[in-house]
Amino acid sequence: MRAALVHEHGSLDNIILEENYPEPELQPGWVRIAVRACSINYHDIFSRRGMPGIKLPLPLIIGSDIAGEVIELGPEVARAAVGDRVLIDPMLFGVGLIGERFNGGRAQYCAAHESQLVAMPDEVGFEIAASIPLAYATAHRMMVSRAKVKPEDTVLVLGASGGVGTACVLLAKMVGATVIACASSSEKLNRLHALGADHGVNYVTNDMREAVWDIVGKPRITGKGGVSVVINCTGGGTWVDSTRCMKVGATLVTCGATAGYDERLDIRYIWSYEHNLLGSNGWRRRDITAMLDYAANDTLVPVIDRVMPLSEVREAERLMEDREVFGKIVLVP
Repeated sequence: MRAALVHEHGSLDNIILEENYPEPELQPGWVRIAVRACSINYHDIFSRRGMPGIKLPLPLIIGSDIAGEVIELGPEVARAAVGDRVLIDPMLFGVGLIGERFNGGRAQYCAAHESQLVAMPDEVGFEIAASIPLAYATAHRMMVSRAKVKPEDTVLVLGASGGVGTACVLLAKMVGATVIACASSSEKLNRLHALGADHGVNYVTNDMREAVWDIVGKPRITGKGGVSVVINCTGGGTWVDSTRCMKVGATLVTCGATAGYDERLDIRYIWSYEHNLLGSNGWRRRDITAMLDYAANDTLVPVIDRVMPLSEVREAERLMEDREVFGKIVLVP
């Protein structure tokens, strides 16, 4: 089968496309999936580069967001049938993430345990489904389960043009909140406005903190000014400015740090303004099914920047790495 492998960590050149890689063998409880779509996440770039303190089983087929069709059942499979249209829940309990701990979806075929299979509504296509787990389901947990965003909230979204960011903008607008979206270009901000963002901040040409203060006012200990929720999954030295935009009792929630995890804080503002700092770790199955239901009835459909063939996997990762995308990139075998 055709597959994109990483034999050793490093640059984009370390992604090798092989035409005759062996198809996955099936153990009891596992099924073979014909991959129809596999989206790219920034986590894939970390896996290819190598993550400090985390050892991956190389060679590895990266790719965790996978949608396809069941084409073969292993022994003892009871909850799947050949022909099922499925989205794979990337996390296998006790084993880890597909595309990180075992081979993933950048191939014509992959193997998954039957417990990972999520039935796809007929109304949802493979490319849309493959955009959901690591970005949209993660955003759903952050916004709905953890931050509990409400219609009266003003939500500041950093990195709003990425997969998680666009999902957060859409989820905030779905409940009726006011959104301030941060992105690196006027083009991206225009597209975010088209998605419903009420205000935009170009953090390349403007000081983010000052720009947000111009919109909502400088936070005061009296309770005036500032935003009520900050979505910060970028890190990279942005936490001080983020907290300085937060009103009394506001919440900052994070699920990652794509620009760097070694942050600093001025904790005087944390206690003085009684801020809430929340972590949100991935998703739960109910987040995936909720997003599939939203997509099925057109309540909220993932934003796809482009669909690319597997043969262009290096260019797809470059676009993600250089932040030249708006929403998701999806690979098809």
